[in-house]
Order: sequence, then structure tokens, then C-alpha cells
Amino acid sequence: MAGRPNNTLDSTRTLQHKLYSAAKRSPDRRFHALFDRVHRMDVLRRAWLEVRANRGAPGVDAVTIADIEAAGVEGFLDEVAVSLRDGTYRPQPVRRVWIPKPGKPGKMRPLGIASVRDRVVQQALKIVIEPIVEADFLPCSFGFRPKRSAHDALQVMRDAVRAGRTWVVDADIESFFDRLDHDLVLECLRERVSDRRVLKLIRAILSAGVLDGAVLSIPAEGAPQGGPLSPVLANVVLHRLDRAWQERYQRLGVLVRYADDECICCPSRERAEAALAALAQILAGLGLSLAADKTRIVCVADGTSGYDFLGFHHRMVPSRRNPKLRYPACWPSDSAMLRARSQIRERTGRNRCHVPTHLLVEDLNRFLRGWRGYFRYGNSARRFAKLDHYVTERMALLISKRHGRHGRGNGMKHIIMSGNRLGLVALSGNVRYGRPAHAVE
Repeated sequence: MAGRPNNTLDSTRTLQHKLYSAAKRSPDRRFHALFDRVHRMDVLRRAWLEVRANRGAPGVDAVTIADIEAAGVEGFLDEVAVSLRDGTYRPQPVRRVWIPKPGKPGKMRPLGIASVRDRVVQQALKIVIEPIVEADFLPCSFGFRPKRSAHDALQVMRDAVRAGRTWVVDADIESFFDRLDHDLVLECLRERVSDRRVLKLIRAILSAGVLDGAVLSIPAEGAPQGGPLSPVLANVVLHRLDRAWQERYQRLGVLVRYADDECICCPSRERAEAALAALAQILAGLGLSLAADKTRIVCVADGTSGYDFLGFHHRMVPSRRNPKLRYPACWPSDSAMLRARSQIRERTGRNRCHVPTHLLVEDLNRFLRGWRGYFRYGNSARRFAKLDHYVTERMALLISKRHGRHGRGNGMKHIIMSGNRLGLVALSGNVRYGRPAHAVE
């Protein structure tokens, strides 16, 4: 594929721009000639490049990305294109794995791993469908959308609180991905897509089944988390929530949605309670419900209460210049800190005593750079300092253990004598208090 990536990106971006522009110009248009674009070779090549960039584990067929590269990518993509064209393509069941639930020790959540071939097909579908549905999506939606991020959602929410909407409905949808009704997904897609072959392919992907160990199940609802197409389908369904809110309930408060996490910032308790009731009613119409243990109304005006949203804890704090004034601040939540400490502890465990120091540092730095990049916007200085200290302590203990010493003294001496903390990335000194450069106005 040498020399082709740039041409591939150019041609598929041109395709996406045309689809987006056509959908934007004609809000009632339904697109009927999409399937041929899904199996276009430039679309499949770009889908492959994106799947390869995300790496990922093999699916039920145990075929890895490296296996495909060794056998020949062009031949693999040709086979996928032919199977789509002649109608012989059949998605395989996803392989279910269980991973720890963030912030909830002992609890697990399911992740569905599709085969590499199926991920390429899903990515190709996403390339073609996303610009069409994106033309309809509303400004209150931020999750899994091009040129939008969690930081944009956080900024809109902080602006709403700063403007006096200090009663916040912090809501979460109960088992959203597990309860997505397949018929509802296709019904929502039909508002914009009338190509029967595309709809049939998406139904086949949703109905492919789940292999959990040796047990194969074919659920009547749900979209496995982990596939490239699932976030787009989730946004297509929840666009109905956004639309209903804009048309009928916008006076109650500012809705900020990131996938299945929502916050509604309201000016009074009465409106917050009405907003919560309206949200539950809209979701009931979609066959969904709110998670009672994760949904609450919080007043943040006096600074005694706060709430967690998108990994940050949000709370009003007094201004240093005028303590009588309060402003909305945010910092990494307790659960985010626990997850970070767990990742650091895992990378500096006793079982890594024999790993060379520079490799340990490289591994830690990859995690720390990503964590710093996400949490640097806000009021994270104190929590950054705590994690820096924790990283140093863990490395010191590991180095001492390697040299057969007890405690951290010997390891701390090596870290200090290195002059640069062994090259470990520092979190402190990297907080940015202004708006993210890409924040939505």
C-alpha cells in the first residue's frame, strides 16, 4: 500500500464532504445509493488504516492484524470487497471479554471484540454513514463526533453554571448499549438511509451474536461496545433525545450529552425536577431508562456539593481575589484518581523488577502523557502533584526491591541522582486554566 494512504484519505474525505453537504442542504433527503461506496477500495483501504492504527485484539477467528499484513493487505481487502459485492459476507459473532469497571473494584463490564475483517467492514460503514447523520446532529451532543471532544462538553457545561444554571441534573442511562433495540436503531437510520443493502448489513452486524467462552448467544437487543460502528448507531438513536429536548424542553435547562452520559444545567430546583421527569419520559419512548443509582439533582451554588462528569469533579469554589464570589472549578474525580493509581501500580509492580528502567519509564510516560493531556484543563494542580509524588514513590520502591533493599531510600537516591527523575514525565506545571483551543463557542 506504499504511496496510497494520502490518495486514499483525499478521496474518502472528498466523498464524506459531498455526503455531508448533500445531507445539510436537504434535511429531508434519504440516501439510497450508499452500498456501492461501502465496498469501494479507497473506502476499504482507509477503513483498514484506521483499524490497524487502533491495533486491538483478534476476534473469534483468532486472525490478528499482523497475520493479515503477513498474508497481504491488498488480497485481504479484495476478498472483503468481493464478499460484500456478491452478498456472501457474513459477520462473525463478537468475542466477549470482561474488563474491570472503572472506579468499581470487583465489578466487570463486557467488551465485544469483533474480528479484524468485521472491524474493517464496520469502519467502512462508518466512513459512509457518519457524514450523513452528522449533518443532523445537534450542538448539545459531543461524544464520538468529529471535531468535538469531552473538553468541549465540559466547557459548555461550565459556561451554563457560570451563567446561573446551578441546579444540575447528573444523569446516566441504564445499560444503554446492552438495551439498544435493533428495530429502533434501523428505524432511526431510515430517517436518512433508504439503501436496503446497507440496512440489511447493519442488521446482520447487530444480530451476529456474542461468543462468551464456549457459549454463543444471539441477543435480540444491544450493540457490543468496542466496535467502530456502535458509537455512531448510539448517537443516531440518542439524536431523538436531543431533538425532543430542543423542540419541547429547552426552556428547562441546558442539555449537555456525551454518548449516554448527560447533564442538564437548570436555573432552579423546580426546573431541574421537571427536566429530570422530561428526560425519563423521552427515554421511555426509546425503550430506555435512567440508572437510579447514577442519577441525581445537585445544587452547586454554595460550593458544598459537587458532581462527577466525564472524569472530572465539578464544584463551585471561592475566588482568590474576592472570596464572596464563586466560580465553577473542576479537577480529576476520586474515581479517576483511583484508576490512575491502579494503572501506575500495575506498571511498577514487583513482577516488573527485571524490566530495564528505561522501558519502565517509557511505559509509564505513555500513560502519564495521555492522562495529562486529558486532565490538564481545569484546576488539577493539586491532584497532579499527588500523582507525581505517587509515581516517584512507586519507582523508588521498585528500584530498591531490584537492589535487594527494603523501603524506598535506595531507589529514591537513584531517582534524585539521575537529575531528571529518570526521565519520568511530570504532571505538575502543565495545567491550563483557559478554554481548550478547540472549544465550541
